[in-house]
Formats: sequence, C-alpha cells, structure tokens
Amino acid sequence: MSLLLVGVSHRTAEVPVLERVAVSGDDTRKVLDDLLTGEHVTEAMLVSTCNRVEIYAVVETFHGGLTEVSSVLARHAHAEVSDLTDHLYVHYAGSAVEHLFSVAAGLDSMVVGEAQILGQLRASYAEARELGSAGRVLHELAQQALRVGKRAHAETGIDAAGASVVSEALADAEAALGGPGALAGRRALVVGAGSMGALSTAHLRRAGVDDLVLANRSEQNAERLAVALRTEGALARAVGLDALRAEIAAADVVVACTGAVGTVVGADDVRAALASRDPAAPDLVVCDLGLPRDVDPRVGDLPGVTVVDLAALGERLRSASAGRAVEEARSVVAEEVRAYFAAQRTAEVTPTVTALRRRAAEVVDAELLRLDGRLPDLDGHARDEVAQTVRRVVDKLLHTPTVQVKRLAQSPGGDTYAEALRELFELDPQTPAALAATETASVEPGNGVDQALAVDTRGGRR
Repeated sequence: MSLLLVGVSHRTAEVPVLERVAVSGDDTRKVLDDLLTGEHVTEAMLVSTCNRVEIYAVVETFHGGLTEVSSVLARHAHAEVSDLTDHLYVHYAGSAVEHLFSVAAGLDSMVVGEAQILGQLRASYAEARELGSAGRVLHELAQQALRVGKRAHAETGIDAAGASVVSEALADAEAALGGPGALAGRRALVVGAGSMGALSTAHLRRAGVDDLVLANRSEQNAERLAVALRTEGALARAVGLDALRAEIAAADVVVACTGAVGTVVGADDVRAALASRDPAAPDLVVCDLGLPRDVDPRVGDLPGVTVVDLAALGERLRSASAGRAVEEARSVVAEEVRAYFAAQRTAEVTPTVTALRRRAAEVVDAELLRLDGRLPDLDGHARDEVAQTVRRVVDKLLHTPTVQVKRLAQSPGGDTYAEALRELFELDPQTPAALAATETASVEPGNGVDQALAVDTRGGRR
C-alpha cells in the first residue's frame, strides 16, 4: 500500500474552481465515507482550506486508487473528472509525502511561510481520526508532517517572511483606508466565529481595532469569542446574521469568513447599509476570505465599497517567495523526507531480523534438547554453562549482519538485503519486505488524470 494525493489549489485553479470543489464541514463525513467504500482506498484524510482541497489516501494500487479518489472529488463538485483534469495535481508515494511536508512547512501556501496551515492540517487529521478514516499509515504520516512543519518554522526564517492570508487582506484594507496605521481606532465587523473569525479578530486587534462586532449564524458561538475579546480589553459584542445590514452601516471594515456554502453578505444588504451610512464616512472595505465566497460579487460594483477577496490576493501573492528562508525550509523538508523513508525501510526490515533471531533461538533450543538426550547425566551447572555459551556464540554471529542489514535497509534498494537474509536462512516468505525505493511518479497540473493513469506504481511510464 502507498500514499496517493489528489488535489486542487490556488496554484492550479482560480477561485471559481476552488469554490466548486471546496468541502464544507458538514460534507466532510460524506466525502470520506465515499472514499472508503471504494475497493482500492483503505485510509483517507481531507484537507480543505481557503486555497486548497487535497485528498490523501492510502491505496492498494495507484491506478485504481486514482480513479476512485478523482471520481469522488468530481462527484462532490457535481462535475465530470474531465472538467477538473486541467486543475488536478497528483502525487504518489514519496512525492506525496514530500508534498505534505512542504504544505506543513508553509512552502505551498498562497502566502509563503504562513503558519495557519499547521492548525488546518491538525484539524483535518483530528477529523479523519474521529470519523475513522485515518489508520496507522495516515496517523504516523500526519504526526510526522506536523512535526516537520513546526521544525521548519522554528529553525528557519520562513515565519518572518510569511504571513497569513488574513494579514495580507487587512494590509490591503489598511491601504484602502489611508495607509499604514489606518485601521487603528476603526470599527470592524467579522462575519463568522470559527477559526478564521478568531484569527481575523486577533489581526484586527494587533492593527489597533478595539471596536469589534461578531456576527454568526449561531449567536452563541459569536458570544463565546466576544467574551474572550472582552477579557483582553476590547469592546466586542455578538449579533446574529439578521443584524448584518445595521452593523455593515456602522462598520469601516467587514471581514467575512464563515466557510458556509452560498452567499452570506448579499449585495442588497450592503446597498441598504450604504443608504443609511453617514455620508462623511470613509469607503467601506469588505474582505471576503470565505471559500466558497461569502460576499456577493456584485458588492464590488457598489460605489463607496472596496472589496478584497481571495482572487485578488492570489493574483498578487502567487509568485511571492521568501528567498533564503524558503531554501532553508526546503532543505528541512528534503532531509525529513529522507529520514521518514529511511525509518520506514528500517521498520519494514525489522520483521526479517526478528524472524532470523527466532530461527536461531529455535536451532539452539533443539540442539540443547538433543544434548540432554545424549548426555543425560550432565549436571545442571554444566548444562547451564553450555547453554549460555552456545547462545552467546549465536548472538555474536548474528549481531553484525542484523545491525548491517538495518543500516543498509535505510538506503534505496535496501529491501534486497532483507530478501537475501530470507533466502539464505529460509525464513518465512510472508515476512514483510523492506519498503520499495521511493522514486515515484508526480503528475503536475495540466497533464491531466488520463496521463496520470499511465504511470505505474514504481514511477515509470508504460
């Protein structure tokens, strides 16, 4: 079994396509259940954020797994696989692991180096475990990816170079209101009280916004966030979505980040709010960070309104990089990928070593039993000394080859050494072989799923 990744992200698709394939929290269970009903998928984890939708699956075969995962993704998007072909990217085995580690390190984010993705990966993994779709392979892999992400942020300068999409959106809002520091003393309305809403309030507070209104479908959830903000000294209150028009009229900045399916902030709501707005008030800035989008696209056509959305941010940030910090983080990822597969190969060769030692112990026991039959009058002390001597000799003879085979197994092709041991000592042929070499296929966006189906499980093309 190997890891398969099928995904769509800001690098391969515009916002309308991302909106189409985005998976809301309510649909996650259905998607994961659909994946596990397939013949080839044994484990699955779904990562759905504001700029990516990725399915990580443990599959029996590459081709069968790819067909099933792509079909589930297309079915969820109410599309044909061919409709998504130009936007999909596919990675397999070693390439999939490297991609996940890069994502965790913030190297594949719209804003390179942002740390928010770590929390999103952690939430995706926790959800997969809760729903029973993550087994041993994804458990170990997700834990390792989270550790790699933390290490990259701790040991390189990528944290300083990166920022979250929220901070970039608010930087645009600040520019629209007059430049650096223009958010200080303003009133902000945050629509959505989930993780993105909490992150938005934190950034707004750092920008000097002390007057915050939190609007949410569940006013109770908004109130919990408002209470936390009030304990920090902010003027914060919670309202339901039915109060949107009045609160938009009084706000300078609106940040919408509900993650709901469908528009939450409508053009009619904003139009009515503008009609009751103080004519002397500055332009209203609306930041739409939802995927699918929370704000009606027509809001951007209204006079006196500046809209900042994911499409605009992506256009500007897609090619951004953090220079040396990025290269350092990539080195960390490369090192961790090598270490991960070395550990996997060592773990796979361990049963062979165990079987060899078990076989040696069986031979020793049989010979000692034979000795008892031939020398029944041998006193107990002498028998114990002989037994210990024989076992010490066998242990010393096996020590070097078992240590060496574990060391050699860490290199690509190391499974051949374990196979040689099994052949030489006639060990159980069912003993798991070492993990195969990790040179694997990587299908880039635009090549299409049809081409991906032509890649075999060893990474070569047929």
